[in-house]
Amino acid sequence: MENNLHIQQLVKRYSQLAELKNEIERAGKAIIDSYENGGKVLVCGNGGSASDSDHIVGELMKSFEVKRPVNQILKTNLKNVASDRGWYLSEKLQQGLPAISLTAHSALISAVANDIDGDLVFAQQVTGYGNKGDILIGMSTSGNSQNVIDALIVAKAKNLVTIGFTGKTGGKMKEFCDILINVPESRTAFVQELHLPIYHILCLEVENHFF
Repeated sequence: MENNLHIQQLVKRYSQLAELKNEIERAGKAIIDSYENGGKVLVCGNGGSASDSDHIVGELMKSFEVKRPVNQILKTNLKNVASDRGWYLSEKLQQGLPAISLTAHSALISAVANDIDGDLVFAQQVTGYGNKGDILIGMSTSGNSQNVIDALIVAKAKNLVTIGFTGKTGGKMKEFCDILINVPESRTAFVQELHLPIYHILCLEVENHFF
């Protein structure tokens, strides 16, 4: 992803991110490599970062900017299974890149909080979903969110690739991130404002690679 046009455009629009260019490129390559080897992306965060987690998954699981028609084999199989409705599905459905937001499962999250430990709501899901070579994106503006840190610890133990989105210092979570995207801001709102264009660029890069 060297000399990548999308990342160059990102840095041009947000000059303060120039120092993170290499880490952003590494993150994009890691996600692409995971998908090419049958992996998936897990994402977690709290508050506004929980919304960012859902946002990332939304860009990966359906078309972002590029058309993603389903492949011909699936199109044929859909028509064979359900004739007219199968044809409709074959024309409407889009290829997705497997991604799961760990913030989205309210029954599971509340069960873990009640039965195990509230800090482990993401770690438990990484234990269940995570496989070697998958990606975990942990988002914490301070870098000190314990539930995100615990998820990163489990991910490292299970040989996932860990990508951290955080603020300037990296906080405690930097110890457990293979790739650290620590934007040069400290205030929560300002950190989140810089996270969004970065993950948009990553999603564009991945989509363009595969579609």
